Amino acid sequence: MARRLVVALLGPVAWSPPGIDPIEWRTALAEDVVDLLATLNEVETAVAVTPTDRWLADAVVWPGTRVYEIPEPTVNAVLDACGPDRPAGPGLARDPSQRVPGGAPGPVNGSEAGPGPEAGPGGRAALPERAAWAEAGRPAGADREVPSGRYDQVAVIAGDAPDLPGLVIGKLLRPLTTRPVAVAPAEGGGPGLLGVAARLPVPEWLPTLDLDSARPAAVRAAAPRPGDLAVTPAWHRLRGPGDLALLNPALEGWDTTRALLSGTGRLR
Repeated sequence: MARRLVVALLGPVAWSPPGIDPIEWRTALAEDVVDLLATLNEVETAVAVTPTDRWLADAVVWPGTRVYEIPEPTVNAVLDACGPDRPAGPGLARDPSQRVPGGAPGPVNGSEAGPGPEAGPGGRAALPERAAWAEAGRPAGADREVPSGRYDQVAVIAGDAPDLPGLVIGKLLRPLTTRPVAVAPAEGGGPGLLGVAARLPVPEWLPTLDLDSARPAAVRAAAPRPGDLAVTPAWHRLRGPGDLALLNPALEGWDTTRALLSGTGRLR
């Protein structure tokens, strides 16, 4: 059976709703995506960040989650880091008891780790408090041993799709049984991808992919044959005010983003 890895790429977030602190918004999105990954079956999971954003990974990952530090927030950098004979970035997750208000680190002067947004001057509102570990129980995969071998398939998912169903990730991985690469578009018709999945080693023809700007047509144009790329169902990311209307309160999960929006009256 193929050894599969799903990685949340916690890249820059260019937009946040007015009235919500950008750091709190970015942390809420990342936390919900990471919690989604923890529920997946038959895959291993990880997050990827640049060294500058290591604070974000430490704030949201569960114990045992692998963290890759990558030189730039691109799909290719993640795939390269997950390839054969490439160790993961240093360090494991902190205890989830430190994922409550006052415990999450945040950027200082844009580059260094420091107190989280809850601890900043002016008494900014804290992120919604998570249930205690003992009450919530360990999520699926939280007690897995950190893997050390190579992977056969890797999927890279954007870190700003908090209500993403696990089924969409499964559909992104499924074509890799017959095709080397699959992409899921970002819903809305504009540029950007929700995620990319590839068999390892990565095909040499795969272009550099930025999840915010890449298009499926450009990836297909780079492939030797059009059939080398599968395009799977799209899903929305939260990159602008119009995307908020695509959130479905009836969907389970995305608790942190849901609470943050509800507190500002943007979600009923």
